[in-house]
Amino acid sequence: MRQVKYLILGAGSAGLTALGKIRKETDDFIMVNGGHFGTTCARVGCMPSKAMIHCADHFYARKKFKAFGIQGAEALSVDDAAVLKRVRAFRDRFTGGVITSSTDTLKPEQLIKGYAKFIADDKVEVNGETIQAERIIIATGSRPVIPQPWTALGDKLLTSDTLFELEALPQKVAVIGLGIIGLEIGQALSRLGVEVVGIEMASSLTCVRSPQAASKLNELMSKEFPIYLGQAAQMENTDTGVQVLLGNKKLEVDAVVASLGRRPNIDQIGIENIGVELDERGMPLFDVFTTQVGDKPIFIAGDVNTYRPILHEAGHEGAIAASNAITYPEVVRFARKTPLGVAFTDPQVGVFGTSFSDLNMASSVMAKFDLEKNNGRAIVMEEDKGLIVLYADKNSRQLLGGELVMHNAEHLTHLLTWAVAQQLTVKELLDMPFYHPVLEEAVESALSILAKQLYTQEELSVMPELS
Repeated sequence: MRQVKYLILGAGSAGLTALGKIRKETDDFIMVNGGHFGTTCARVGCMPSKAMIHCADHFYARKKFKAFGIQGAEALSVDDAAVLKRVRAFRDRFTGGVITSSTDTLKPEQLIKGYAKFIADDKVEVNGETIQAERIIIATGSRPVIPQPWTALGDKLLTSDTLFELEALPQKVAVIGLGIIGLEIGQALSRLGVEVVGIEMASSLTCVRSPQAASKLNELMSKEFPIYLGQAAQMENTDTGVQVLLGNKKLEVDAVVASLGRRPNIDQIGIENIGVELDERGMPLFDVFTTQVGDKPIFIAGDVNTYRPILHEAGHEGAIAASNAITYPEVVRFARKTPLGVAFTDPQVGVFGTSFSDLNMASSVMAKFDLEKNNGRAIVMEEDKGLIVLYADKNSRQLLGGELVMHNAEHLTHLLTWAVAQQLTVKELLDMPFYHPVLEEAVESALSILAKQLYTQEELSVMPELS
């Protein structure tokens, strides 16, 4: 039996961040990783999907050329094999960079390739070897959700883990599950010339929570490919593809893209053997501010804990887990970052701060601002579509959060998230300069709507633009 001070399970974003902190303290550690190296984001998530989206958006831009006085766009075509080759080239570049700077720098005895399973709260078994560790970080990541009956579709069933490996795109696909991943992939495939059908079991698009933003997003996305909401799909293999059943409706497609979310890799690591209570999902109870599991020297970080399965949060949690593993039994409750999410659709979606579903409407005010014909910069760019929804607290008058469905939402959402993190009031935000003509003026308009609900006429009188 090998003994070690620190054991890190998983070489994804959380695990590698934890590794970076621990190796500054000691060489007395082991990292165990089953499956591929290179992180979910770089290998099958954020980066390859954005490479595909970038190609798709460039090709789709030809549809606006005529409005800009540019002729000949109808002669353009897309080489889907070249697009997929480019996506894989970037994927290999990013994963190669991650591996070269992290796991490739470890000594052979510090890295074990295999799947670890707990046999006690301080012991795991991997490749037939038992390792005892004083402190353990669980960062085993996640995998796509695939209902068991769907596996009968064989290679006609695609996920974000397999889509980018194709040599050519299918002619017609059903994208089932329209969260962020499903919307991004569905729109990109549609813009590359694939006939796409989008299906979501929920009654609205789930990457936004306010009814206003959800309705606007559905309206705009439905202009590019048909979307069926509130319906569960059933699939049957056919000689030529897959028959998708939606109630009485039958759709024939070449392949199905399953984007039902990701399942934490917690169910196959013997988590039941660590001696802590598990919830109904089989997840050990842990503190989101310390990442500590119960009162044990075990910490859980990244997608595997399902708290906020996003890369920047995984890295943050990996750092928290390592910090507390190092100082154990003393642990620190670290502040969590202000919630921030972006969907790289067109228009983009940005969600930040307090979620609409968590708002206390009795103590909050809400503003919505429609970009259609109301922002000069958006109009000249042919991007005058979308909606800004913002929330503020009635008492403190601080901005609480919001949802943006608009061009370049990724940038504006960051600015607004920082404002929430700094606990800025609506007035303090409106006191900032807003240049003309810029998209930020749409944010100013939404903030002005909030201000008129929050401030008295006397208070508004010292705000010249609003008095």
